[in-house]
Amino acid sequence: MDAREMKIKAAEAALAHVEYGMRLGIGTGSTAEEFVRLLAEKVASGFKVEGVPTSERTARLCLELGVALKSLDELPELDLTIDGADEVDSDLTLIKGGGGALLREKIVAAASQRMIVIADESKLVATLGAFALPIEVNPFGLVSTRMAIEKKASKLGLGGSLTLRQAGGEDFMTDGGHYIIDASFGRIPDAEALSNELNSIPGVVEHGLFLKMAALAIIAGPAGARTLRANR
Repeated sequence: MDAREMKIKAAEAALAHVEYGMRLGIGTGSTAEEFVRLLAEKVASGFKVEGVPTSERTARLCLELGVALKSLDELPELDLTIDGADEVDSDLTLIKGGGGALLREKIVAAASQRMIVIADESKLVATLGAFALPIEVNPFGLVSTRMAIEKKASKLGLGGSLTLRQAGGEDFMTDGGHYIIDASFGRIPDAEALSNELNSIPGVVEHGLFLKMAALAIIAGPAGARTLRANR
């Protein structure tokens, strides 16, 4: 089973949690896109849901495939969000934002009664941090914000490079008009402490640590998909 087949398996398992008429948050990324394709097939056969996309990229795919969309203002309370992750640990703490949609992903997840994460087994880790942590920042005061991130990280014993994300030879800009700094901290032993420190920096709009948000993680491997529940 190759990587895409594993993503499809995870998406299939997640689709079983989606009920007729749900208000559904729809995530961003390669695994979430497999979920959208499967959901669209079900919608084409008469299954009804109203989706809130977490990115313009996801919105375009949903509209192309015929999945009905609303804005979060139109549906401010959601039943369920299905989204991918860049890393997942045993507590279902996540690193997200590899696709650049972490702010909207977190807003949508927070508006949902439940969040289910779908991923292949390569994303399951003992400790977060091998994947560089995306930190969404305001373009104004970028140098000061970057220095503040370094100081807060150092306070927690974290080092490593802070890289302004690029795309097509230019500074990557999120759907919200912000930049992303990818922080290669390495092992993050206390995600909550790091989250609190980053949240205290005015120029940080949001970060990719998702704490106590996921209810389930559906992890697909060569043997199929398994469901993990948070150890909390």
